Amino acid sequence: MTELSTYLDAVNRALETYLADVSDGQDIVLEAMRYSVENGGKRVRPMLTLEFCRVCGKDPSAALPFACALEMVHTYSLIHDDLPCMDNDDFRRGKPSCHKQFGESYALLAGDGLLTLAFETLTRAELPESDICRAVRTLAACAGIRGMIGGQVLDLLSEESAPDYALLEKIDRLKTGALMEAAVLLGCIAAGVTDETVLCAAQTYAQSIGLAFQIVDDILDVTGNEAELGKPIGSDEKNQKVTFVRLLGLQECQSLADKLTARAVSALTEIPGDTTFLANFAKQLAVRKK
Repeated sequence: MTELSTYLDAVNRALETYLADVSDGQDIVLEAMRYSVENGGKRVRPMLTLEFCRVCGKDPSAALPFACALEMVHTYSLIHDDLPCMDNDDFRRGKPSCHKQFGESYALLAGDGLLTLAFETLTRAELPESDICRAVRTLAACAGIRGMIGGQVLDLLSEESAPDYALLEKIDRLKTGALMEAAVLLGCIAAGVTDETVLCAAQTYAQSIGLAFQIVDDILDVTGNEAELGKPIGSDEKNQKVTFVRLLGLQECQSLADKLTARAVSALTEIPGDTTFLANFAKQLAVRKK
């Protein structure tokens, strides 16, 4: 898909600009921020932001600051997730985690720095102030206690007792799905979309691929290739973590991921423009190997 490489290049170039040297004694934290952002994986969320902006009728470059801000929030969450007080992971995508490379204190500050830089970056969009305000409110809600952080809280609390399917789904819809939802909504906002039908369809798409994404992650932790994934497999089992695979089994998990993907593709019928890229993107996520 040509769009994937085009979007990836645009996001990576823009992130380099936003993380340029400040040259006032903060080099080590900035280096830690760049280290984590540059180890960026698939850039799923920013690419969704750019594509939803395009599909809804505007040049995707208008959404580039929004896309980069979202990636900064996502990266900050990974830095903090890897800390010893959370998941205590030594590797991220085949490289030492930020705290292993720079120490816990600088990793914590690097995450904080990315989170605050994200909201500064949102304001750099050349869009009406009302749309920038909508974007700030959307990203804050999806990343905060009603979104990603709320999911993390529930995940920590669930360690005290085995969650059932309903709770596990809620945790993953918040931890993983909330930033997917932010991705599509930011793209719509950048395009000036106010039609509730379109916004609801975008949310359904995001919620569906977000949950499917997490289910496939659980599958790969059992069946994946450690070299391809860039992290150890079997960590969920080792830590006795309740996952979709432990609740449902591998076959049922893949079936559920397929159903969620079909729901996402179906939701695209309410979205204006050519949604072929978005449909194929959802399908690729459901069968990915890393």
